[in-house]
Amino acid sequence: MEASDDRLSRLEVELKLRGFSPRTIKVYMSYNRRFLEFLGRPADRVSADDVKAYLAHLMGRGNSSSTVSLAKASLRFFYDDVLGRGIVALKTPKSEKKLPAVLSKDEVRALIANSPTEKSRLIIETLYSTGIRLSECIMLRISDLELNERIGWVRKGKGSKDRLIILSERLVEHLRHYVGECPEQSFVFPSRSGSQLSSRNIQGIVKRAALRAGIKKRVSPHTLRHSFATHLLENGVDIRRIQELLGHANLQTTQIYTKVSTDQLRKIKSPLDSL
Repeated sequence: MEASDDRLSRLEVELKLRGFSPRTIKVYMSYNRRFLEFLGRPADRVSADDVKAYLAHLMGRGNSSSTVSLAKASLRFFYDDVLGRGIVALKTPKSEKKLPAVLSKDEVRALIANSPTEKSRLIIETLYSTGIRLSECIMLRISDLELNERIGWVRKGKGSKDRLIILSERLVEHLRHYVGECPEQSFVFPSRSGSQLSSRNIQGIVKRAALRAGIKKRVSPHTLRHSFATHLLENGVDIRRIQELLGHANLQTTQIYTKVSTDQLRKIKSPLDSL
């Protein structure tokens, strides 16, 4: 399968050239490798029926529709976009739209209060204050922060675009104390060696704080992003501004928060009360 390996190398190059995130590249490469292992033959001998058989295999193993859709997107990019084969044009089940878990403000306070170190507390405050993604938090550098202006910048976030983020007054005060005289090119939250923290490190920090706080919900760094957006909406911030802060290309992606904002629903007056 040497020729196939050459084509997979071409796929990796194409993904990088088009600005896909490292995580997306890893996922797309993984699905395409597993597909070829499933078939046992090279990419130039793949047919539309092979793609259908593989996706049916994934569904038969109990994978969610979102997983099957991601596998299909990975194969479509390789065989249709990169190789120009046009063999992945088939319908798969629609992904189930799950509402994101959101913390109450009291739960966010408890999460912060149960962070045992200054660094872990600041990581949680930063995720909630800015709404940035886990990958963006990892890559955040001191030079990206304009503390006097209470803003920061996500450099080449999802979609390879820079975007502005807001920093709360409290976060700015804590960051001033934390970063001190660190070089501007340093990561805001470095590992012990000075390199970037791993995703697992930050996920563990958030999870352990949630356990200490007694929060029963499944809490992750992305939960803080969801909570940031929902609480802004409840505070009356226009959804288009929230879209900009989150870095969503499509407003529809942001509109899911209108479905989880219970405070906004409670403010709606029933017509019965006006009789």
